[in-house]
Amino acid sequence: MTFKTDFKGRLDQYAGVVNEAMQQFLPKTDGLEHLVIEAMRYSIEAGGKRIRPVLVLEFCRVCGGDTEAALPFACAIEMVHTYSLIHDDLPCMDDDALRRGRPSCHVKFGEATALLAGDALLSLAFEAALCNNYRGRLRPGDVILAAHELAAASGAKGMVGGQQIDLEYEGKPVGLEVLEPMHRGKTGAMIRAAAKMGCIVAGAPQLLIDAGDAYAQKLGLAFQIRDDILDLTSTDEALGKPAGSDLVNHKSTYATLLGLEESGRMLGELTRQAEECLRPFGEEGHFLRELARYLAARAG
Repeated sequence: MTFKTDFKGRLDQYAGVVNEAMQQFLPKTDGLEHLVIEAMRYSIEAGGKRIRPVLVLEFCRVCGGDTEAALPFACAIEMVHTYSLIHDDLPCMDDDALRRGRPSCHVKFGEATALLAGDALLSLAFEAALCNNYRGRLRPGDVILAAHELAAASGAKGMVGGQQIDLEYEGKPVGLEVLEPMHRGKTGAMIRAAAKMGCIVAGAPQLLIDAGDAYAQKLGLAFQIRDDILDLTSTDEALGKPAGSDLVNHKSTYATLLGLEESGRMLGELTRQAEECLRPFGEEGHFLRELARYLAARAG
């Protein structure tokens, strides 16, 4: 793959490559189970920034790996992310009617089908990650380690656990001692997994895996703080989902707990720290530095 040199060009290139690769893994809608597959496709094809797949591919690239062979892992993490969004939007969770500017999956297809679509995407993620499409181009041990990272980040000590903390404390005043572990799981775990998966499938040394992980830890928290700020300051149109939903659901966030000014200061400091973590990658880390700044300044 020949990579574009400008930041936006490469970002769009990665998203396009992932969207195209996703089609080889998504099932066809030609059987009696077509409705759940339509719901899966509806949610995957709704778009999004594809930040987690971008991290997989770029960390693979900067570690000298085969980015084409890393594509199944990039697709897999986006499938897990999309399943989590489908479930987050359900009435038993956040009860959001909009996602990425379109009706949420359960609004379009009904709650039961949306639930099953999320379940199917989670299963399909591991089918994709463990596929034989690039047999011989990746070391089997690296494939297993990368799949393990994805599984661990998805579960009770990762994304699911973070969501449970979120549900348990909804409507209750909480401090950073709750917010930080909640978002380390709900948002940060999958971002860290993306960075580590990219390094692992490239066969990177532990020094670079640890540096990627440190960057992703800072990036994940910065990403969440920016989300919290936007929930208070942006619009439905810009976000592609209801703005102000955290206030409606009586959720404590960094922005409501610390205020917009202090949250903005934290966002800037975490972004700076994320960039510092990329020192072991030298000049090759330029795109990842730009990505941290881009996410800190995003409008939606």
